[in-house]
Amino acid sequence: MVNLIWLIMLAFGILISTVRGNVSQVTESALKAAELGVEVAIELIGVMSLWLGIMHIAEKAGLVQSLAKLFGPIIKKLFPSLKPDSKAFGPIIMNLCANMLGLGNAATPFGLKAMQELQKENPNPDVASPAMITFLALNTSCITIIPATIIGVRMKAGSVNPTEIIGTTIFATACAMTTAVCADYIFRKRDRL
Repeated sequence: MVNLIWLIMLAFGILISTVRGNVSQVTESALKAAELGVEVAIELIGVMSLWLGIMHIAEKAGLVQSLAKLFGPIIKKLFPSLKPDSKAFGPIIMNLCANMLGLGNAATPFGLKAMQELQKENPNPDVASPAMITFLALNTSCITIIPATIIGVRMKAGSVNPTEIIGTTIFATACAMTTAVCADYIFRKRDRL
């Protein structure tokens, strides 16, 4: 559906520019936007490499196990259907940590691994388990403490203070995560009744 909306908007813009005789501006803008997209992506490789490297070192150094012990009680409350020794806890925690650092792309492999582990414990493989739904809610609404990717984009755009968004980001994502956790809890409780 979103692709259709974008297609309609693009076609409508091209049609209007053709009627007004500004087709060359559309072509020029499209090429500049494509060039800017590649520049931003290449420059973000540095930021992503740094944080992915830190995450990898943290994983190898045993930080995952330490975080699992630290956040274990909270995570176990959020995922009551999982066994205490579930292999899904590690990838879930790493995914949430990557999301907290604003590294959505770095969080993706951990999210996929967590879903694979959750699927192994799913009694009905054709339907998402409550743990899978809870993880999805947390993954999509996770609090972001350091929005590293956005800070990198703001630096590339020449922002005078690229880190000034940290406070509002923490507030907005905390509200989103609280809402997601509460909604998940309410729906899960309703389904049990």
